[in-house]
Amino acid sequence: MARVVVDVMLKPEILDPQGQAVQRALPRLGFEGIADVRQGKRFELEVEGPVDDAALARIREIAETFLANTVIEDFDVKVEAAEADATAKAES
Repeated sequence: MARVVVDVMLKPEILDPQGQAVQRALPRLGFEGIADVRQGKRFELEVEGPVDDAALARIREIAETFLANTVIEDFDVKVEAAEADATAKAES
C-alpha cells in the first residue's frame, strides 16, 4: 500500500488572511526572521495496489474536482512510501 500526498495552496496572487495572521503573531511570540507565511491543506491518500500512471491520473482528477478549488488554489501530487514500507526498509 502506498501513500499519495496532495498539497493544496492558495495561488500566489490570492490573499491569505490566515497566513498573514500567523506572520503577524510570530514576532510577538519571539520568532523573528520569517518574511512570509502561506497556509495550505495536506491530504494523505492510502492507495490500494500499485501507484501507476492511471492511479496518479485518477488522484489528480480527485484533487482537481474535489480537494482543490482550482480557481484560487494550486495543488501538487506526490507519492510517499507507506509508513510500514519505510519502517521495514529502515530495519533491513
